Amino acid sequence: MTDRIPSPSPSRADRALGTVIGSAVGDALGAPFEFGPEGAFSARFPAPGGGGEMCGGGGWDPGEATDDTQMAVLVGESLLAHGGLEPADVFARFRRWAAAEPKDIGLQTEAVLTSGDPWDLAAAVHFRTSQRAAGNGALMRAATSAVFFARSGREATMDAARRIAALTHGDRAAWEGTAVFHELVRVALDGGDPLTAVPDTLAVVHAEHRERYARVLASDWHPDLATEFNGAVWPCLASAVWALRTTSSYEAAVRAAVDLGGDTDTVAAVTGGLAGAVYGVGAVPERWTTALHVPLPGFGERVLRVGELAVLAGRLDDQGA
Repeated sequence: MTDRIPSPSPSRADRALGTVIGSAVGDALGAPFEFGPEGAFSARFPAPGGGGEMCGGGGWDPGEATDDTQMAVLVGESLLAHGGLEPADVFARFRRWAAAEPKDIGLQTEAVLTSGDPWDLAAAVHFRTSQRAAGNGALMRAATSAVFFARSGREATMDAARRIAALTHGDRAAWEGTAVFHELVRVALDGGDPLTAVPDTLAVVHAEHRERYARVLASDWHPDLATEFNGAVWPCLASAVWALRTTSSYEAAVRAAVDLGGDTDTVAAVTGGLAGAVYGVGAVPERWTTALHVPLPGFGERVLRVGELAVLAGRLDDQGA
């Protein structure tokens, strides 16, 4: 993928900012098109670079990030506050946020966070009764933790991804998809090609889930081959990898993700995180970052803008163990 990277190649710091800001931008860009038809974004904005894409709609203000980025910020701030992963603290922040009635929250996540069960049992108890926990709600919030744990190496970053995902998702499929995302971001932050890292990453995916992830992350996979809605973890991650593989810029990758329709905010958030890690923050259009803002329900009147997200991302990269 070296031909995809602008010259000079982005620095690690640029890539870290690109991961967090790129994910947030994808989230806000895709939100107004959620559950819409395929191709709706390009039908409205046919010319790349034309402007106006941060249009808002569907209950979202222009540039407003959704629960995807809100939860990612909560994870990142917990990691910084404790110098590492304190699962009980992450869960407590999630629970406080959920109690404030955010505009959007996944049904699975809401059920776990409002159950009243303790942090280390809530997701497992819910999964035992529902048998439905393979959504993309853990994957969508992983940009901040991917940056923080990247310096720790493959095993540690994938383990951390699984532990954070397990706070709300009892199905191991969600853990493994989040772990793959963490590892692909780690490779990109180190200046490598996340696409060529897929086979080695699959080798350390849990054996019960390896074959399914191998199918959807194969180089010839296309979103039309998905057997589930892209609100599930497998096609969501696979669609993001496909968007990265079939385009040659951050903007083109995110446009392709939103054009898939369905769960557009999350598919674009995951795509934006991967593409931002590859191309760096400088590749994220300023016309998209200008309007970007991240409200944090339950935490006063806080609203993070791109400057605050940049500081967060920089600290996560600097302080990650």
